[in-house]
Amino acid sequence: MDAQNQSINQFHLAQAWLVKLWKKDILPMLADLRLAIVLLLVIALLSIAGTVIEQGQAPEFYFANYPESPALFGFLTGKRLLFLGLDRVYQTWWYLALLVLFGTSLTACTFTRQFPALTAARRWKYYDQPRQFQKLALSTELSGVELRDIGEILATKGYKVFQADDRLYARKGLAGRIGPIIVHASMILILLGGIVGSLTGFMAQELILSGNTFNIAHLIQAGPFSHAPQDWSVRVNRFWINYDTAGEIDQFYSDLSVLDQQGAEVKRDTIHVNQPLKYHGVSLYQADWSIGGVRFRINQSPVLQLPMAQLDTGGKGRLWGTWIPTKTDLSAGISLIARDLQGTLLVYDTDGKFLTSLRAGVSQEINGVTLTIEEILGSTGLQIKADPGIPLFYLGFALLMAGVIMSYVSHSQTWGLVQGETLYFGGRTNRAQITFEQELCQIIECLQARSITCPSNATSKQG
Repeated sequence: MDAQNQSINQFHLAQAWLVKLWKKDILPMLADLRLAIVLLLVIALLSIAGTVIEQGQAPEFYFANYPESPALFGFLTGKRLLFLGLDRVYQTWWYLALLVLFGTSLTACTFTRQFPALTAARRWKYYDQPRQFQKLALSTELSGVELRDIGEILATKGYKVFQADDRLYARKGLAGRIGPIIVHASMILILLGGIVGSLTGFMAQELILSGNTFNIAHLIQAGPFSHAPQDWSVRVNRFWINYDTAGEIDQFYSDLSVLDQQGAEVKRDTIHVNQPLKYHGVSLYQADWSIGGVRFRINQSPVLQLPMAQLDTGGKGRLWGTWIPTKTDLSAGISLIARDLQGTLLVYDTDGKFLTSLRAGVSQEINGVTLTIEEILGSTGLQIKADPGIPLFYLGFALLMAGVIMSYVSHSQTWGLVQGETLYFGGRTNRAQITFEQELCQIIECLQARSITCPSNATSKQG
C-alpha cells in the first residue's frame, strides 16, 4: 500500500511539474509576438522557395538544372535540393510542422492576450473619486451641468451608457477589441487550410485523345491521405483550337463530360485556359495540347486511324509524325508530318524527300495509292487539381478582411462623476486620439451651451 501511495504521489508531483512548466515557460514562449513574427518570416521565405523552385519534377530534372558545379548560390545542388525536400516544399514534414507551430503560437497569443483584453474591455466600473479623472487623456470640471445631459449626448454619438445615481460610464467601439481575435482566428483557418490541402489534396496531368474516356490516374503530386476519385470518369467529346488571322493559336478548348459508374452523363462543360470544369471538389484545367493521331483512307478502304508521336526538333518548334504503309507487305510507305490542327500534313518518302502536302478532306495519289486524310485528331492536356483546404482558405481570408477592418475601430470610454456642484467628466481611447479629443471637446461645448453658468476653466490633458 505504501509503495502504491508513493507511486501516486510521484505521479501527481510530475503532473504538477508539467503544468507549472507549461504555464510558466512553454505557454509564455508560444504566446510571444517575436516568436510568431520569426515563424511567419521563415514560412514566407520557404513559400518563396517553393514558388521559385520547380515542384514535383523528376530527380533527373533537378540534377540537370542544379548541377554540382557551379552550384546555385554556391551551395544549392540537385542532390542537396532533393535531400532537403525543396522539390516538394508544401508536403514536407518540416513545412507542415512550421505551420502547426505558427498556428499554436497564434492560438496561445489569442487565449493569453486577446481574450483577456476583450474581457477587460467588457468589464467596467464607475469612477467615484475626482483624482481618478487626472489619469485620463482628456478631462474637465463643469458646473451647472446634470449627469443625464451627458448621457443623452453620448447616446446620440453611439455610446452605450450606464448610469447609477451620481456616476456615469459610457463606451463604444467594442468591435475594435474583437477585431484582433478575428484576425488571429482567420490566420489559423488559413494555416489549417494549407495543412488540409497538403495532406489530402492532389494534382494530376492527363493527355487524352479527342473522343476517349479516362479516369484520373497520373498523379504528379499527392498528399499522404489523398486519393483520386474512381467512382466517375471524364470523356473528351471534342478538342479544338481557334487560330488568329496570322495562323497563331488564339485559344484551345475541350468539350468534357463527367460520367458516373454506369456511364451516364452527370455534367458537361466546355473548358479553356483559366476556365476549368469543377466537379465534387476536383477542377480540370486546360493546360496543354498535342496531336494524337490521324484518320485516313487508302483507296476504298474503311477509315483507318494511326497515332502521331511528337518529334524531337531540338527546341525548334513542335512537330508530330507518323508512318503509313502504301504496300501490304510494308515494304514501302510515306511519312506524315503535322505542326498544328489546321488540317495540313506534309508528306515525305522513305528517303526523307518532300513529296507533297495534304489537307483534311482532300484525296491525292501517292506511291500508286489514293490517300485521303479524313481528320487530324487532337489530344487535350488537362491539369487536374483537388484541394479540400480551399473552402478554409476562402473563409479565412474573408474573416481576415473583416477582422482588419474591425481592428481599426476605436474603443472609447468616458466617465462622469457629480460631487456637490461640480461635474467631473473625461475619457480615453486606444487609437485615433485626436479625433476622440475633438469629440469630447464638442460634447463639453454642447454641455456648456446647455448650462446656465458656463465655466471658463475647462482643461485638457494630453496623456
